[in-house]
Amino acid sequence: MKLRQNVRHFAAKQALTLPVVGEKVNDRLVDLHTDVFADKADPERADERRAHLDGFFDATMDTYVGALEEGYPEAEAREITHVQANFDFYNHGWTEMMEFPADELEDHYERYEAFFERYNITIDEPLGDFRPYDGITEAPSTPEKLDDPDHPHAEGGFADDVYVETDEGDLVVGGQEEPEDVDVDEAPGV
Repeated sequence: MKLRQNVRHFAAKQALTLPVVGEKVNDRLVDLHTDVFADKADPERADERRAHLDGFFDATMDTYVGALEEGYPEAEAREITHVQANFDFYNHGWTEMMEFPADELEDHYERYEAFFERYNITIDEPLGDFRPYDGITEAPSTPEKLDDPDHPHAEGGFADDVYVETDEGDLVVGGQEEPEDVDVDEAPGV
């Protein structure tokens, strides 16, 4: 998958594990992701998906921190959460929101198979053990879109590794090195 990566991502990584600040950053990141992906949804469907996206992205913040704790670099930990989201979008038939084509689902799963298996994450159950005890709000599916998926926001051909686009527009395989002096104040929500 192709992601962007800059100092804000590294600041968020640090901030998410701090008391009080971590909660604010978590909430801001959830809001940000919900807004981004709701904007990719069919306009007449965006509002009905918001509560589901809020709950889903909140759960993926726990996945992100879990992946970091297991030693995954920032870009890979974040990519894991994006892969989970794309599994969820696919399961709901929300193909217009997907970041990679449906025919790459299995390839992305296999790259993180060890992590996914450890936490019971599958394409059909994208949150696995990170699913909140009380669940998340459901939203209407559009399964008919799976018959002829439209992926206007998907970029194929990046299933073999994590690809990071820097602020300068360079493409780096595997992600960037974390800067030494990251200011947590750069994180969204701080």
